[in-house]
This record gives sequence, C-alpha cells and structure tokens, in this order.
Amino acid sequence: MKWILFCVPLLLGSASLMSSCKDEVRYTALQSIPVKGVSLPSSITVTQGNPLKLTGSGVQVTDFLQLKGSGAQGATYELQVTDVTDGSFSVMLPDGFSAGTYVLTLMRGDQTLPLGTVSIQMEYVQVPVPDRDGMTVKGRVSCNGLGVAGVVVSDGYEVTATDEDGIYYLPSEKANGYVFISVPANYEVDCVTGNEPQFFKHLTAAATVSEQQDFVLHRVDNTNHKVFVMADFHLANRTNDLAQYDNFVEDVNAQIAVEAADGARVYGLTLGDLTWDLYWYSNNFRYPQFLEQIHRVDCPVFNMPGNHDNDPYMAYDWKAEQSFKDDVCPTYYSFNLGEVHYVVLDNVQYLNTGASEGTVGERNYNGYITPEQMAWLEKDLSYVTDKTTPIMLCMHVNLHRNPWLLGATGTVLEGVTLKNGAALKNALAGFENVQVLTGHTHINFTVEDGNIMEHNTAAVCATWWWTGNTGYANNHICKDGSPGGYAVWTYRGRDAEWYYKGTGLDRDCQFRAYDLNECHITAAKYAPGSTDEKLASYAGTYASKRSDNKVLINVWNWDADWTVEVTENGRPLEVKRVSADDPLHIISYEAKRLDKGSTPTSSFVTEQTSHMFEVTASAPDTPLVITVTDRFGRPYTETMERPKALSCDMR
Repeated sequence: MKWILFCVPLLLGSASLMSSCKDEVRYTALQSIPVKGVSLPSSITVTQGNPLKLTGSGVQVTDFLQLKGSGAQGATYELQVTDVTDGSFSVMLPDGFSAGTYVLTLMRGDQTLPLGTVSIQMEYVQVPVPDRDGMTVKGRVSCNGLGVAGVVVSDGYEVTATDEDGIYYLPSEKANGYVFISVPANYEVDCVTGNEPQFFKHLTAAATVSEQQDFVLHRVDNTNHKVFVMADFHLANRTNDLAQYDNFVEDVNAQIAVEAADGARVYGLTLGDLTWDLYWYSNNFRYPQFLEQIHRVDCPVFNMPGNHDNDPYMAYDWKAEQSFKDDVCPTYYSFNLGEVHYVVLDNVQYLNTGASEGTVGERNYNGYITPEQMAWLEKDLSYVTDKTTPIMLCMHVNLHRNPWLLGATGTVLEGVTLKNGAALKNALAGFENVQVLTGHTHINFTVEDGNIMEHNTAAVCATWWWTGNTGYANNHICKDGSPGGYAVWTYRGRDAEWYYKGTGLDRDCQFRAYDLNECHITAAKYAPGSTDEKLASYAGTYASKRSDNKVLINVWNWDADWTVEVTENGRPLEVKRVSADDPLHIISYEAKRLDKGSTPTSSFVTEQTSHMFEVTASAPDTPLVITVTDRFGRPYTETMERPKALSCDMR
C-alpha cells in the first residue's frame, strides 16, 4: 500500500523552539522530549509492507507515535517506533488502517510532543487478475489482503458480484467512465479526498481494452449507524452564503459529535443541488469550490446531483452531468450500512433549452429516471434477496407532491409527481420497508404510500440563503416555515428513528406557534419601503387584522403518527389540522425583498403546507400549553405566553 501525507511543514529544533514558542505549556511539552529536525513534508509515499518513515533525530525505539483521526469518529492508533537512525525514525502502520486526516503526536512515557496534522492516502500493491474473454473491466475487492466474496460491482449498466476470491469481471462498454462497488455491510472504504468515500474508480483504458481496478475495504461495525441527510446547499458565493454556511458547519459538526458519542458510525448524505448552475461561470463556483466546503463536515459524506448541479453551457443531460462524474462521484450507485441497503438515484433529466458553449440556457429539466438507470436499479435490487431488508432510496426530485388539505372537508390532496414515479414504485414493490429521501422543494413533508414513506427534507440553504443575508431578517427559514437545517437518521439494526434539526436551534425545537391576533402583516410594520397593496398579494389572509383568538402551530417534521395537544388553563382545546402559509416566512423573505424595492422570486415565496395545526383560545391573553409528541414518543412542550408578537427574531 502507499500512504501520502499532506501537511504544513513543521520544523522542530532546539534553537527555533526557544524563539518561536510563546505558550508556556507548549514550550514545556516540546522541551520535555528533546528531538531535533522533525519535519513533515507535504507528501510521503509508503509501499505496502514497508514502514512509515519520518525525519528527525533524538527519537527512541521506546517512543510511540500517536495518530489521532479527525472528526467525531476518527480512530486513534498508538504505534511503537520500530527503527531509529541519526536523522529518521519509523513506525509500521497496522493492517486495516484507514486513510484520512490524523494528528501526529510523539509520546515518551507521560510526555508528548505534537508534530502536526496530516492527510494520509493509501494505495495497495496490485495482485494481477487474469483476463477473461469479453470482459473489459476486472479487479479484486479485498480486506486485510484477503478477497471479499459477494461484493456487488457495477459500471452503471452491468452488475455483478465478486467470487469467493473477491474477483469480479464486467463486460463493460465504459460509457460512464467508472466502475463502483456497493460497499457491503460492516465495511468502509477510504476517504481519499477530504470526506468523500472512494467506492468508485475512474476507468482509463480504451473501451475494448481490459483494465484492472481494485477496491480495498476496512472492517467496521455499522450495524448501529447515524446518517445526516443534507439537502439543497445552493452554494454560489453570493447572498453572504459562505459566511452563513460557516454557521451550518459549526452546527452540524457539533451534532455529529453528539450522535457519535454512543459509538455508532456516522455518515453524511447530500440530496443534490450542491451548487447553483446559474452562477457556475459568473461566480466561478463549481464542484471544486463546493467540495472544499463539504470537506469541512466531520464524517464521510455520500453525494448526489440535483437539477442545479449540471453544466449550464450544455443542453444535453449526458454532457451536462459529466462534470459531476469527473469531479465528484457516480450520479447513481448503492451502498450498505449495517442491515440497510441505500440506493442513490439521479432523477433529473436536464434539458437546458438554448444552451451552448459560453451561453447559459433556460436550465429547465424533467423529474425523470432514465430507462438505463431504471434497468440498473432492478439489477442492483436483485442482489437484495431478503425483501424485508430496509431500503433507503435517495434522490433529489420528490416522488410525491407536497400534500395539502382541501376545503372544510380536510381531504388530503397528494399524488405521485415524478414523471415515471409509477415505474419506480413498481421496482420497489417487492420490499416491505422503503424509506424515500428527497430534497428539491426547500420544505418538509412526509407521504405514506403503501410500502413507501417519503421524507422530503427541507434545505440547508433555507430560502436560498436570502433571509440570513446581510440586511435581511437575520434568521434562517424555509418556504414552509421550517428552519433551514438537516435530518438525522438513526438505525439500530433494522429499527429506524429520525428527527429534523434546525441550524442554530436546539434539537428539541420542533415547532413554532403563532398568535394569529398578532399576525397582521402591514407595510408600515414589516416593509416600510413598500406599500400595503404590494405586500397584501403575498400576505394573503394575514393582510387583515383578526381577533378570533386563534393560534397556528407549525410542526415542520410532522407525520400521521405525531400528536398535537393544547390546553388552556388545564382545559384541552380542539386541535384541527389545516393548510396554511407560514407568516414568519412572509415577513422574513417577501416583506424584506419588497422593502428593498425588489420583487420576490416566484419560486422562493412562501408555500402553503399542511403540517399546520389550529386551535381557538377563549381569550386573547391566556397562556397555552402546547405538547407535540413525535412518532417515537418524544414530547416537545412550550408554554405559549399571549399575546405573542410576530417578529423576524421569534422562536
């Protein structure tokens, strides 16, 4: 194997230590292990079976080198120095060592000497696999030098599995330009670049030439695991998005640490719209810039494309998605975590009418799964022989429409909106438990449809980073009133739980209550730079003053197994589910845009949602006790003091 270490050079010597150390604790620690000339260059290559060799004198064979992995679940290794010369020392990396970023510390008894932070990349010595007629891609999947049987391998068209020696063959036409494995349960692959799992290899030989691509696995126990589901980043270096993204990184990494504390493996999954095609070239913000940002998340992250992740100069879907394939990963693939099979699909057919080199097209698209991809899906699922296996199907465009209630009868209007959603449902019909994760809409909603439950997850960017932009509402809110954020899924074997986490909010913040007597939206109060006439077209019913003592409760991750209970002076109130617009979003986006003399973007304005609940109090100033209980029995309670003002900084 080959290890490549990247770091900022750190030179330690007796002369430089005295002059450069300003921290007394650090000075004492450095002086306590009198080594000289320790230098971590930008890269070091180590071949399989050979030691990792570093420069420096004064190191002893009784010393240990600690390698502490970064992130909430990084491994820590303490390796005894195996060889010392006048100017170098060595350690042997253990079998199963996982590539990643590590902090290196020299240890001598109870004394320590920090050496620096490095990124370690692994490369294995290839064991030749013999050619086979008609097979253009071959390879071996191994762990600790031994072949792993039954690993599913694909080029996006052909699908096979490794034999008892871990060897596979594919009759690939190499159309996609890569081969990938469906990482098996209780294994991981290295994250060679940042936090991107390297489950795929780019193909380099001509279509008719046989080439070998190997994969190396590392044993872990991810029977219990957590997945952070993150949709719709829309990073483009505009609307102060990168500064706001800093807040997201701080929040998500803190929550990753919380969720990793029980020892479960933690992973990330993006749901597309990582970038914003309109600004690829005008702002020079494409995949390399996005990847710099997602690498800041402290866990391995699986990525997928959305409609805005296509080259806006290309009017053909195949060509428009090539940048994603080149810079990120396959556009569709599968992997396994514990007892759960995850499938990532690309359900965007990018049309981009009128595009040409140097010209951004209309960026129009269909929500559609191509026949080739549908055929691949059926082949992939054929290897999941136990139909009780939980399936997590992940894609960008929603399968179902946002459900809402019709009139006084409260009939729920919903249905499949994906162009060939019926065919997708048929492909999944044989499985008992299918969870579908989607993004795209920038709102939260759930739909239960037979063996399928869809979770449409609201956006990391909320309303395209607008409400938190400089001079706006200084909050982070989506079109349905949900806070911008992400979902967290926990699997214990086959048992799943999930919750939605708003960026900057406590995990238990799961709803917001509005005193509708106080939700009179006027230009004078919320958009003095505009007029009541302009604002009223967006404010709807909130443009009129009301005094009916009604309270609206927005429960953003609600599904049919949640309960909403409200009491007034100990007396239960009747709770009615309704469809409504969220008033906080109206004053945070539409009113702020109008106040600045701009017209709100039609696709960014408040969207009616049915995770709303209404009660009528007996008076305008009585406190209400609101208790919302999720499907897993966890209660969330607020004592609502009334009157409660409507303001951009409200909880």
